[in-house]
Amino acid sequence: MIQYIVLLGAMAQLFGVAFYIKDMILGKTKPNRVTWLMWAIAPLIGAAAAFSNGVTWAVVPVFMAGFGPLLVLIFSFFSPKSYWKLEIFDYLCGFFSFFALALWVITKDPVIAIVFAILSDGVAAVPTLIKSWNHPETESGILYLISFLGIFTGFLAVKSWVFSEYGFLVYLVIVNTLIVFAIFRFKILEKLNFKQFS
Repeated sequence: MIQYIVLLGAMAQLFGVAFYIKDMILGKTKPNRVTWLMWAIAPLIGAAAAFSNGVTWAVVPVFMAGFGPLLVLIFSFFSPKSYWKLEIFDYLCGFFSFFALALWVITKDPVIAIVFAILSDGVAAVPTLIKSWNHPETESGILYLISFLGIFTGFLAVKSWVFSEYGFLVYLVIVNTLIVFAIFRFKILEKLNFKQFS
């Protein structure tokens, strides 16, 4: 039964990605290809490490957190507003991704790989978080909102509460919450103020 719920969450994540790709091709969003490349690599490393540690259905949302950005990256080449912009964050992110793979190969410890994959993904999220804060109109919030459904199905599939099963999921909740708040904060604050004075 749980596998159907997780697959439903994965389909919801794909729907969110499709919506983002549509906005990107229409020129409503301006993705940085380097960020989306790193967002693809880090979760895929985390998913592979968790799977090697025996995690099954709970790893699907983490895999989708990498597969979705991979699709965005591919389709970004059809969007004139997409761009490559290498900054210090991008180099740090690449370093953490490489380090995660290297440590995993050397130590055979998937937890280490997951920790560095989370660090890599977090560093990659910083430019998008800053852009979402300064220019919320350049991001499509629906992708991040729908991602919550997939992430929470992963929590339902956790069999034992060990870091390799829930670590990346907890991180995804935190980073999505930050980005969603950055994108929608004016609308949220406007509604709160309206309720306060009504």
